[in-house]
Amino acid sequence: MDRASIVHENFLRRVAAGDLPQGRAPGGPLEPQAAVQLYRSGCLTRALDIVSRRMQAAGEGFYTIGSSGHEGMAAVAAALRPSDMAFLHYRDAAFQIERANQVPGQSILWDMLLSFACSREDPISGGRHKVLGSKALNIPPQTSTIASHLPKAVGAAYSIGPARRVRPEHQALPDDAIVMCSFGDASANHSTAQGAINTSCWTAFQNVPMPLLWVCEDNGIGISTRTPAGWIAASFANRPGLGYFACDGLDIYDTYATARAAAEYVRTRRKPAFLHVRTVRLYGHAGADMPTTYMARHEVEAEEANDPLLHSVRLLDAAGALSPAEALAIYEETLERVERVRAEAVTRPRLETAGEVMASLVPPARTNAPGNGPSAEARADAFGADLKAMESPQIMSRLINWALTDLMLEHREIALMGEDICAKGGVYGVTQKLGQRFGRARVIDTLLDEQSILGLGLGMAHNGFLPIPEIQFLAYYHNAEDQIRGEGATLPFFSDGQYTNPMVVRIAGLGYQKGFGGHFHNDNSFAALRDVPGVILCCPSNGADAARLLRECVRLAREEQRLVVFLEPIALYPMRDLHEPGDGLWLRRYPAPDERIALGEVTTHGDGRDLAIVSYANGLHLSLQAQKRLAESGIASRVIDLHWLNPLPADALIDAIGDAARVLVVDETRRTGGLAEALMALMAERGGRPHARYCAEDSFIPTGPAYAATMPGVEGIVAAARALTGDAA
Repeated sequence: MDRASIVHENFLRRVAAGDLPQGRAPGGPLEPQAAVQLYRSGCLTRALDIVSRRMQAAGEGFYTIGSSGHEGMAAVAAALRPSDMAFLHYRDAAFQIERANQVPGQSILWDMLLSFACSREDPISGGRHKVLGSKALNIPPQTSTIASHLPKAVGAAYSIGPARRVRPEHQALPDDAIVMCSFGDASANHSTAQGAINTSCWTAFQNVPMPLLWVCEDNGIGISTRTPAGWIAASFANRPGLGYFACDGLDIYDTYATARAAAEYVRTRRKPAFLHVRTVRLYGHAGADMPTTYMARHEVEAEEANDPLLHSVRLLDAAGALSPAEALAIYEETLERVERVRAEAVTRPRLETAGEVMASLVPPARTNAPGNGPSAEARADAFGADLKAMESPQIMSRLINWALTDLMLEHREIALMGEDICAKGGVYGVTQKLGQRFGRARVIDTLLDEQSILGLGLGMAHNGFLPIPEIQFLAYYHNAEDQIRGEGATLPFFSDGQYTNPMVVRIAGLGYQKGFGGHFHNDNSFAALRDVPGVILCCPSNGADAARLLRECVRLAREEQRLVVFLEPIALYPMRDLHEPGDGLWLRRYPAPDERIALGEVTTHGDGRDLAIVSYANGLHLSLQAQKRLAESGIASRVIDLHWLNPLPADALIDAIGDAARVLVVDETRRTGGLAEALMALMAERGGRPHARYCAEDSFIPTGPAYAATMPGVEGIVAAARALTGDAA
């Protein structure tokens, strides 16, 4: 007999016989009717776990990581308000079921069975995954990536404070809300969890409001690896800036009283707290997992003997709220009801086509209040002497700074966050003066942790802000890429477009830095960004285009709720010249605030028919130098600036190539996994003319005189162009 059946049969037998586990008497503020309701939520949690395994065995369901043993989380839900956003651990069905009791009009059993069956009528994911989550219940969906939801919980909690001053148009959380985030004892050891909890403490230690309730569900094991006894308490009970509360999750009375006290602590003090909930894990990790293969049978049976539903029957009887016979009848009736509803849920339609699956990768557009942009007076006040400087050509970094200023003047919900961006103005001075212009509430100096920076952005987006996080260097993004891949990009996908993360991530990257380099500060691979479905990747080549593109990126985030990465080429930040020292041909005037380069639009330099050179960023700067050299030898070319690296502007590119006889792709990323691979495939499929590529080598970038040795150069572009055109001169 499988362990789920054993636990079920044990419950029936022991309740009927009055053989209930020992424990302390019920106490605290939990009223009898509410206590019975928590028991009902626990019974529904258990019944869904049992039926999900039957569904899988019959080929009707596809997910069996259950919540049995964690039924006490219903008491945590009862201690909170539906307006408190909840980021849930995947064993928290009891929490979601109990919260549904707090919100009128819910059909939680039907909804969860549709999710188990992967029906496209599932109200949260549309059949894409079995996830906990509900827009009506203020529960953003979470997949099972370990602890990846913790950083954005910090961001959501932080956002409540500045929202009182800024009042974002799409604000979602009330001023007195708190954020709840739950996870397991094994997940607590993950570096993401450690970083997020540390960030919440670091913030609170400075008396910055952080109304965040961490809930650790401690069942003592992670799949098969034991958590040392006492480890969670020893790790978190005495953290600076963190209140600590502990309860027995097998006891709904104790759990409710403690959770209510913890929530009150967070709500009134606006400081984070850690609620340590003792639980047990029944059935093993998932449906196919057999706990007796890595635990002694007597250990498994001891856990099962501590079934929290058995404890609830004892407590309810002792409180005079419900007799064991009545409790048994509720349990049996709940299981029968779930079976009846299951029979209908498994008949509901599922996703079938790629188009249906992918429909939620791109979130829906949203309506925003119209605006006329900042007034002349506001611009004059913010820019000061910079208004006069706008009359002359400037370097890229300064034009990006001005574009950010105009955007922040126009959209009050924009907030910047990153290492050193406020007081210092960023490593390269791109954000200089922005802290003075907009204050520390909108230009946020973070601690040195990329996961926390991106999580702060993701969480603030949940409360109506339009975040623009900065990652100092492209190489540093890899420390935190799961925040984009596993959280940001998947949120609209797994919520059927109901939840989104509109934001613009600024990343300084690519190569060609002469004086400050090495592979940590020069990274010419952005494959990890292009590989994430739904993410837009934009890269400017000069200052004026950077301003125009950044405005379009913000529009995409604000109006179309897109997650956009704005990759800024470090080496071009200070670039002034193009062909000769002192020619100033790479400087640009600041474009009018209403000028943009639309998504999918490319820019063409020249109209030569012999050759089209396709590039971007540093490659464009080099290609324009090569274009002049080629013209001197009789090869007429056009140079096309892509701007948009994901999705590729395929139609616009083919149109721009036009009547050019040949195509040369100049790509500063590596030969393997680089952008040129996609461009060469496009040329093979739609180009219809000879084509070649000139890429960087499959190498990291060194410091010193050889900083550009592995990447395209002007001489190499000229040579590749001549080889392609048959000109050996």
